[in-house]
Amino acid sequence: MGQALIRAALLTAMAMTFTLAAPAWAQNAYPTVDILSTGKTIADEDIKYPTTGPAHITASIVTIMPGAETILHQHGTPMFAYIQEGVVTVDYGTKGKQTYKPGDAFMEAMAVTHRGMNLGTVPVKILAVYMGAAGSNNVVLDKK
Repeated sequence: MGQALIRAALLTAMAMTFTLAAPAWAQNAYPTVDILSTGKTIADEDIKYPTTGPAHITASIVTIMPGAETILHQHGTPMFAYIQEGVVTVDYGTKGKQTYKPGDAFMEAMAVTHRGMNLGTVPVKILAVYMGAAGSNNVVLDKK
């Protein structure tokens, strides 16, 4: 099942790229809908990739159970998030709180400490695609 989700994430990324260059006939044969196109994170940061090491992509399904929350953290690499199930509230501290529902897609904050909270009654499932370099830290725990 893990490989199927990674394959789906890669196919989605390829479809997003294909949309930009596809001729009209291909759009009819393989219709696509962009779910995100940005150069900024949700916290209005410019997206910056690690400059050391070979490129490395990690796709994960993050599950947050009802009533649970993540620990305070930042991201050392750009992270694309797509909410598959449930509703998650992310507390960005002085940048405020944001609530995401199924179908929402965004580039997560990198240098802004934040935590995700499941205030609902069903698990939250997030497709998280980290775009970095081999050896880079996808998640950096806050030391507070």
